[in-house]
Amino acid sequence: MGAHAHGWWILLHLVLFVFWLGGDLGVFYSSRYVLRPDLAPAARATALNVMSGLDLGPKICLVLFLPSGVTLMALEPHGAELFGAPAFGWWRVLLVWLFAAAWLAATIADHRTHGRFPWVRRADWTVRVGLIAALAATAAYTLLADRPFGVTTDPRWLGGKVALYTAAIACGLGIRLTLRPFGPAFAALMGGGATAATERTLRRAVDGCLPYVFGIWASVLAAAALGVLKPGADL
Repeated sequence: MGAHAHGWWILLHLVLFVFWLGGDLGVFYSSRYVLRPDLAPAARATALNVMSGLDLGPKICLVLFLPSGVTLMALEPHGAELFGAPAFGWWRVLLVWLFAAAWLAATIADHRTHGRFPWVRRADWTVRVGLIAALAATAAYTLLADRPFGVTTDPRWLGGKVALYTAAIACGLGIRLTLRPFGPAFAALMGGGATAATERTLRRAVDGCLPYVFGIWASVLAAAALGVLKPGADL
């Protein structure tokens, strides 16, 4: 594949970073209006709809970041091997894209149905937990090994990037767990059951996500820096 096509893949990877972070900032901003007790319930429901719509963008970017990154690694393999064979044969890249397409379908379906189909949410959750385990092990090996996968260019920056991506996925799961009380509390609010206790539950659920949100932002920014600067790489 020519340098021109390679450049387009790099651009896609960078665009995913931009939309991931930008979308998350929009979700954060709109969440502040969801929590305002001085607003009418209808206005808060509108803010929640905006927040939910914006949240789909970062979810899509998180999923597509994996196959786009693998494609870039296939374009610059630097002699990487897996079980004695080239690590990034194009059939493997295609398999990653097919896996990502299935994961993306589950992610979008779960987002649009708001968890009405538990098996979809369980499938998406299982994929994320499995990826956290696999990517954490890959990142640790890449960071610690002398010549990870036979690569001699000192790709520790890539190990760091994989670790940060893993951290972002884990933070996303932390957000899901923390937000569990939000749905019932907001339903009570919309049903005319707004009380001080309801407001406290809403705020605890949303504000409890902030450490994970900031963790995602830091991970995305740091991963972008590693991908652009490639510190320590012998290229």
